[in-house]
Amino acid sequence: MRILVLGGTSFVGRAIVEDALRADAEVTLFGRGRTGTDLFPQLTRLIGDRDTGDYAALRDGTWDAVVDVSGYVPRHVAQSMDALEDRVGRYLFISSHAVYQRTGVGPGSDEDAPRRPVVRDTEELDDDTYGPLKVACEDDVVARYGSRATIVRPGKVAGPHDPSDTFTYWVRRASYGGPVALPADPEQPVQIIDSRDLARLVVRLLLDERPGAFNAVGPAEPTTLGALIETCARVAGTEVEIVPVSPDVVPPLFPLVRANWPTQQRSSARARAAGMPATPLEVTAADVLAWDRERGEPPLLKGFSPKEEQALLAHRGRRWPQGPG
Repeated sequence: MRILVLGGTSFVGRAIVEDALRADAEVTLFGRGRTGTDLFPQLTRLIGDRDTGDYAALRDGTWDAVVDVSGYVPRHVAQSMDALEDRVGRYLFISSHAVYQRTGVGPGSDEDAPRRPVVRDTEELDDDTYGPLKVACEDDVVARYGSRATIVRPGKVAGPHDPSDTFTYWVRRASYGGPVALPADPEQPVQIIDSRDLARLVVRLLLDERPGAFNAVGPAEPTTLGALIETCARVAGTEVEIVPVSPDVVPPLFPLVRANWPTQQRSSARARAAGMPATPLEVTAADVLAWDRERGEPPLLKGFSPKEEQALLAHRGRRWPQGPG
C-alpha cells in the first residue's frame, strides 16, 4: 500500500509512519522539512507549506491513501484535496473529540453524538474554535470523498515524543513520589489513547478500506485521574499521597483535569471492533517515563512548577518531596 502522510515527523504522525512501515507500506512524507529531519531517511520527502498554500510538490504521484495529520482549518484540507485531486484512493483525516458538543451528552456517547456548529470565518485556533474548525474539515473531506473518507477522532494522546506535556506531567510528578497536589476530584474519569494504538487503528482502517468516523480513546479499562497518578507512581517504584487542592488556583486545561466528566467517558467500541489495540496504562506510563528521563527531563510547559506545588502543599500542611527542580 502506498500512503502519503501530510505531516509525520512529530508525535502522532511519527507513530503512524512507524506503524505503516511495520505493515510494509510504501510511505511518502509531505511537510515543511523543519522537524524530525533525522527521522526516516529512507523515505521520500516532499517539501511544502500548508500555511502558505504551497502544494507544488504534490503535483505528481499517486497513492492508495492519504493520512492528514496536520489539517487544522478548512483551507488546509481544501487545498490539499485540490492538489491531490483523484490521485489518492482514501482520505483519512485525523480530527479530534473536540468536535463534539460539550453539553447534553452523557457517558458512553459514540460517534453519532452531536457535533459543535461549524466555524469557517477564522483560522485562529483556541478552545472556542479548534473543535468547530475540525468539524468543517470533516465535512469537507466527506463531501469530496464520500465512502472513501475516513475520520479518526482521538481523545488525549499519550506516549513517547509527546510535545504537549499533558500526560508527561503526571508521569514525571508521580515518579518523585510523596504528596501530590491535584486540583480536581481524584474520581474524575480520564481517557487517554496510546499514540501507538492510535497509529495501529489508522493503518488498520486504511488496509481494510473502512469509511466512517471512529473515536480513538482509551485506555481499555475505565480509569480515574487518581488511579492514573497511582499507576504512574507504581511504574516508577514510588508512593504518592494525592492531596486535593482548589481548582480555582490553576489555569484552565490543567493536565488531564476536566470539569465535564462525560467528555472523558466516550465509547471506543467502534474503533475496538475495527482493530484498535489496547496498550495497558502501565506500559504507556513506563515508556513515557523512560523517554522523559532519556531526554533529561526538560522543564515542562504545563502543570505546577515545583515551587508552585510546594506552596500549595505547605498550605495544606504537606511537604513537597525532594527531587529534581
